Amino acid sequence: MSLMSGLFLGATGLQTSQNSLHTTAHNLSNIETPGYVRQQTLHADMSYNTISTSPSVSKMQIGLGVEYDIVRQVRDQFLDKSYRRETGRSSFYEISQETTQEIETLLGEFDGVAFQDSVAGLWTSVQELAKDPSSAVTKGSFVSTAAQFIERAQAVYNGLSDYQDNLNARIKELVDRVNDLGDEIHKLNDLIHTEELGEQEANDLRDRRNKALDELSSLVNITYYTNADGATEVLVEGTQLVARDRVFHMDTIVDNGTGFYTPVWPHNLNEEVFIKDEEIATSFNTDIGELKSIVLARGDRRANYTDMRSETFLHGIYKYNDPTKTPPTVEEDVIPTNKSIVMKVQAELDNMVHSLMTEVNNILVGEKEKLDDALARYNDPDSPDYRNINILPRYEDGEELPKELFVRLGTSRYERMEDPDQPGDYYYYYVPEDDMPSHADIDSLYTIANMKINPDLLKTPSLLGEGFVTKDKEVDHAKADALVKAFNTPFSSLTPELTIQYDYRDFYSALVGQVATEGSVYSSIVTAQQTATHNLSDSRDAIMGVSSNEELTNMIKYQNAYNAASRYITACNDMLDRLLSSLG
Repeated sequence: MSLMSGLFLGATGLQTSQNSLHTTAHNLSNIETPGYVRQQTLHADMSYNTISTSPSVSKMQIGLGVEYDIVRQVRDQFLDKSYRRETGRSSFYEISQETTQEIETLLGEFDGVAFQDSVAGLWTSVQELAKDPSSAVTKGSFVSTAAQFIERAQAVYNGLSDYQDNLNARIKELVDRVNDLGDEIHKLNDLIHTEELGEQEANDLRDRRNKALDELSSLVNITYYTNADGATEVLVEGTQLVARDRVFHMDTIVDNGTGFYTPVWPHNLNEEVFIKDEEIATSFNTDIGELKSIVLARGDRRANYTDMRSETFLHGIYKYNDPTKTPPTVEEDVIPTNKSIVMKVQAELDNMVHSLMTEVNNILVGEKEKLDDALARYNDPDSPDYRNINILPRYEDGEELPKELFVRLGTSRYERMEDPDQPGDYYYYYVPEDDMPSHADIDSLYTIANMKINPDLLKTPSLLGEGFVTKDKEVDHAKADALVKAFNTPFSSLTPELTIQYDYRDFYSALVGQVATEGSVYSSIVTAQQTATHNLSDSRDAIMGVSSNEELTNMIKYQNAYNAASRYITACNDMLDRLLSSLG
């Protein structure tokens, strides 16, 4: 090998060591940079000069030095995918946990006054009323506590509705963020492609792209792959978000009634991003992503008591245990609110308040027994009395109508109508609730959102006394006793699939306990997920994180290599100089 070749060989070592030092310094300077991945230099032999060949011996070759082959990112694709999947699952259950905690706060105490106190107060006023139904004081107290009961029930229900609106606003924000991340990944694909047309590796840009993928994976369930051009293409819930040449933005459509946003794909004819009736299970990987969890937690409407029951239930099959009819299964009977934590609690709370209001009203006006039987036949399509208003309570035109305590905002208890069997004769008929879940008339329902105390009774509580006087002008203790009995009689389970029945005093406590139990379950899941995610993060960091000790070791190694190459060049230079000097 000539001295000139030796100088070239030493120069390659010098340049390679210098570039390696630059990479090491770059690692150390970014040790605290979020998303930065350790870069590693790989060296390779340059081509060889063949001096001679022989069929019996190996080739005689002279190496031309070392070259700086590639700077690669130290990543593990399996760990990346596992980490992103578990991060998305953690985000999903963190929203569920957050929602149950918020609901617990609303149910346990609102503006410093627990709703449970209003239930207890109403029960106390009923007991006092039973002692002396003729007392103006006890009647006034009963009306007052009933008004307080409604006010606090509406406060809790409105709090749940406001929380739905907060979740709804977050849905729009997350959809916009998903689109922003899609745009960022697509832009980085182009920048990486442009920069790597030469020999340089765009590792810092790749770090930014992977960081965007990490964030996107916490928001939605993603799958991704690298195409032939080296660009990363991304699918969200199986639908393309980032393609080779464009980004397919997600959008939202707004329900005119509720104002709720529904994420959709405009390029797929506004197909909804999330499947409504999809089973949520880890085994199916359907419990991934913050956006999906918020959509499920919010639900698609303001729920009320009708969401707990199907039309079959309302026709009286369960209530009257008709042996000629086949009870529906739970799946047929329950409107699917269980995926929405907020909707389920709204429906259960409204079920309690609705039942209590209608029970108290029917007892006060003396129509309980007649109404129970009449409504069962009136709502049953198989009954000959289906939709026959003549079987409902009615009063002569001009007759004094009994006063109910809880009144609907848009519908009176009685409506003046012509007798279908006697044209020209008019009566006041009881107006039933149109509470078929598929087409409920909200204005006709005795619900929290459609209720107030009878203003006449609120103004003059003594008018309530008309309901506690018999035809013989005697005090009617029977009605007061019926109210006491109603409070002590189990009226409903929390959900139709449960068998435990609660009375009005225990129902709300059971509801709060149910939410607390669900919250505890979600808390356990979140803790387990955080542990799994943390372990995966540690495993990733062990591979792709920057270690200051390791990088300082590399710096010493490359510095020594640089010095060795420098001394080698100096030696070659001295030899060449002496040779030239000796030759004159």
